[in-house]
Amino acid sequence: MRLHLFFVVSVAVPLAYAGPEIGDAKRGAQAFRLCVACHSVTEGEHMTGPSLAHIWRRKAGTVEGFVRYSEAMKRADIVWDEAALHKWLSDPDAFLPGTTMSFPGMKQSKDRQDVIAYLKAVAENKAPAQPQRGGRGMMGMGNQRANLRSVPPEGQVVAIRHCGDTYTVETADGESKKIWEFNLRLKTDSSKTGPAPGKPAVIGAGMQGDRASIVFASPKELSEAIEESCQ
Repeated sequence: MRLHLFFVVSVAVPLAYAGPEIGDAKRGAQAFRLCVACHSVTEGEHMTGPSLAHIWRRKAGTVEGFVRYSEAMKRADIVWDEAALHKWLSDPDAFLPGTTMSFPGMKQSKDRQDVIAYLKAVAENKAPAQPQRGGRGMMGMGNQRANLRSVPPEGQVVAIRHCGDTYTVETADGESKKIWEFNLRLKTDSSKTGPAPGKPAVIGAGMQGDRASIVFASPKELSEAIEESCQ
């Protein structure tokens, strides 16, 4: 009797790395709420960071009209594809040392994949609804970056007086609000959604409704709009 022995040899076949999987754009729209304080997905609307409307497959540091790129970003030889975005969203500073983006990264791989899917959908004009930013604040205006060309009367500044450590801000609805000078920010917005020349707008902020920003069309208006008066 002969004993036949059969040997099965297992051969490991290496699989090619396909990169991170694309996630769900609807979930990505929600995860993108971590980004809306600094980035818009509206074309040409730059905030602290550039508009992300068309960064998909774009070379890093090349969004038109944005002039605040770090030197590291301008020198980077990076194209924003799935792999690059996955690494960037995980830890921007580790991926590109010298970046000025103050964001610690998204620690969950699923969240990163979902945001990548959302940015791809934005570039293809297929994005789900953008999450709303901010809420309601002092003087009836929300603290989001709204269209300041058409604000309600409670957001239209008609007079600003300074006395001691206090600003008194009067609005077109006949109301006035006294604000500690340290809690009032004076800003400019020269974009197409900024206030019209000579028509500054007030935006409320702060958990207690005790802070505000007054936004002007240009730096020239800042000093001209404020009257030193204690009456």
